[in-house]
Amino acid sequence: MSATETVTPGEDEVPAEHAVPDELSLAGGFAPADRGAWRELVAGVLRKAGREELPDPVEDALRRTVATGVQVAPLYDADDAGDLPTAVGVPGLPPFVRGARAGSHPDSGVPAGWDVRQRHAHPDVATTREAIAADLENGVTSLWLQLGEGAVPVDALGDALADVYLDLAPVAVSGGAPAAEALLALVGDRTDLAPGGSLGLDPLGVHAASGQEQDLTGLAALARRAPAGWRTVVVDATVFADAGATAVEELGCSLAAGVAYLRALTDGGLPVDEAFGALEFRYSASADQFTTIAALRAARRLWDRVGEVSGASEGARAQRQHAVTSSVMTTRRDPWVNMLRTTVACFAAGVGGADVVTVQPFDAALGLPDAFSRRIARNTQSLLVEEGHLARVLDPAGGSWYVESLTEDLAQAAWAWFTEIERAGGLAAALDSGLVRDRLAAAWDARATRLATRADAITGVSEFPNLAEELPRRQPAADLHPTGGLPRVRAAQEYEELRDRADAAPSRPRVYLATLGPIARHTARATFAANLFQAGGVETPAADGASGLAGSGTTVACICGTDADYAESAAALAAELRAAGATSVWLAGKPSLAVDGVDGYVYAGCDALAALRTVHEQLGVTA
Repeated sequence: MSATETVTPGEDEVPAEHAVPDELSLAGGFAPADRGAWRELVAGVLRKAGREELPDPVEDALRRTVATGVQVAPLYDADDAGDLPTAVGVPGLPPFVRGARAGSHPDSGVPAGWDVRQRHAHPDVATTREAIAADLENGVTSLWLQLGEGAVPVDALGDALADVYLDLAPVAVSGGAPAAEALLALVGDRTDLAPGGSLGLDPLGVHAASGQEQDLTGLAALARRAPAGWRTVVVDATVFADAGATAVEELGCSLAAGVAYLRALTDGGLPVDEAFGALEFRYSASADQFTTIAALRAARRLWDRVGEVSGASEGARAQRQHAVTSSVMTTRRDPWVNMLRTTVACFAAGVGGADVVTVQPFDAALGLPDAFSRRIARNTQSLLVEEGHLARVLDPAGGSWYVESLTEDLAQAAWAWFTEIERAGGLAAALDSGLVRDRLAAAWDARATRLATRADAITGVSEFPNLAEELPRRQPAADLHPTGGLPRVRAAQEYEELRDRADAAPSRPRVYLATLGPIARHTARATFAANLFQAGGVETPAADGASGLAGSGTTVACICGTDADYAESAAALAAELRAAGATSVWLAGKPSLAVDGVDGYVYAGCDALAALRTVHEQLGVTA
């Protein structure tokens, strides 16, 4: 029997002495479950919720888009995965879906888990040196230094790493050719360096971010100078994720960049296997844990296919992955929630089989991290590896009908996007023609719509904001990213801009909540309205009817109650509010209620950003 074959015994193969009596079975007394019965129950719930016309099959009503052209269903069974589990192989072997590593025995001396890599970009060398020492003493296993203006000075790299044992801790740099040359000069002819370091060259990433074409011809020469076990080129796909790409665009663009680098390296005289060994791939890890897990698995499968077509040996085709927690999901407001987001993302990166993981500090969007936020970032990884024992199991998601199906869907969609880029002449040509920009813009527009309507919630920002929060103060960080090419976006940016305007106003803007009926009837909509308006930095004093408007300090009101109360009293209350001085009246409910005297409506699924901008205008809050 092969390593991938499994045996499923039939019922008649279970020894009688091992059979579970019906009265002791958890399923005893229940009718066998099947998809048809589940569909009937789902249809019943949806009809009670007001859905009159339902699709066939009914679960299509609950499908959710997670990436361009990729949806997930609410239920998966063996039929959904089909023969996929037999096609993914085993860890450490092609097609590497289940991981590039075969694992290690506890007595082998090889540490289990992934490489915990911390990023450093503080321009003060003494501060960086102290931070590096703290990291390496407390669980970090490799370093990532951003070199250049506004970050660690290139000529101070030796000082920053003066206390580092380079035979124990791998070092990766970013900053282009100057950074790579500085690192090569520092290590010289040493042959005892820890494997896993990187020169961090990514000219196509610079091209994408700056819009300026870059020269790839010198990559092969630098690859020949790289120490054994080090990578020369980083395919940094986070530049596409930071521009609004979904997992499909990020994977497809990374493949196109990787192929372009392979061509440049082999044209420069490197054998195919050495060219593959010169590359490392950097991907974003988000709080959508299953999409992150499946994307990393799909990326290895896709790169293995590129290697197969290129004639690379099986061992060379394993993609080395560096996962970095997403900048797009990071918020400036309520930044402590970022700890939870990065924990989920780090978990997903580990389960997805990343070789190297970087957790961004929770205050990354505010400026340069302090010692506390760096400590939390590295301890997030230590907790998952040491206390959560996450690294003890290779590919723990393997065999899941959901994850295997999602891996397949992402791989197919990403391969189609990659081949479209190749037909356009390769990544550089696709960047210059606007093909990549337009595709990413369309992906971000779809996401922006979900953010505006709060279908994609941002805890602490678009949902459950805290107007009384005091943000931690951080030293501003230099913008180290080239400009002129692809944009950089964050999910929370538009809500945070509204919060900034409200904070800068001479007095806090307010919307008066005029409640109708007893508290049991108006609480749900009053809470909803308060949550929505506060997402724009607007306070929401509340009182019964129009009684509190005069003392609320605002001329904008929102009526909150039930549909029955609206039919009986909302129009009269709107008139009372106008008489009391209200210049604008909103209602917490859908426009179909059509209440006389009401200017606008807020409801679940409405464009919250548009409503908040209108309220700001009504209150005289300007940029």
